[in-house]
Amino acid sequence: MIDVAVLVTEHWPSGDDWEALAVGAVNAALLKTPHGDLITSPVAVEVSVKFADDGEVHALNASYRGKDRPTNVLSFPMVQVDLLDGLDLGDDDGEVLLGDIILAEGVCRREAADKATSMTNHATHLIVHGTLHLLGYDHIEDAQAEAMEAIEREALATLGIADPYAIDDD
Repeated sequence: MIDVAVLVTEHWPSGDDWEALAVGAVNAALLKTPHGDLITSPVAVEVSVKFADDGEVHALNASYRGKDRPTNVLSFPMVQVDLLDGLDLGDDDGEVLLGDIILAEGVCRREAADKATSMTNHATHLIVHGTLHLLGYDHIEDAQAEAMEAIEREALATLGIADPYAIDDD
């Protein structure tokens, strides 16, 4: 069972259901990986998603990554992926904190405008991306990036969101 704990700061636009968006994005990402069975397992798996402001993400990025600027999304995995592979999904006493995902409102808003997409679609993409990082996916090498982007495309397509990596030839 996946529990997505969501915290939305006042910086994010009201009127959007950020909690439903986060739950949908996390589930869509998981379903496109070998860890999709976590969604229906009796083991409680928690993902935390925080919709923060640029200042908070800037401070975290500087502190944890040594980068003195805000970034669009940060992911903080709490469990080693190889432990997920050996997790007894029949253990109803199990509980796993998969990790935390934190989005920066200003960066997300600017990137959405630059990509000519809605802020909700871009935030969904960032949560899918962050969830994959929690599961051990990365994009340092080209082959890793291609594999991760393919999963992102598939997950977003299930949510009716167009390929964020498509190149517009216009």
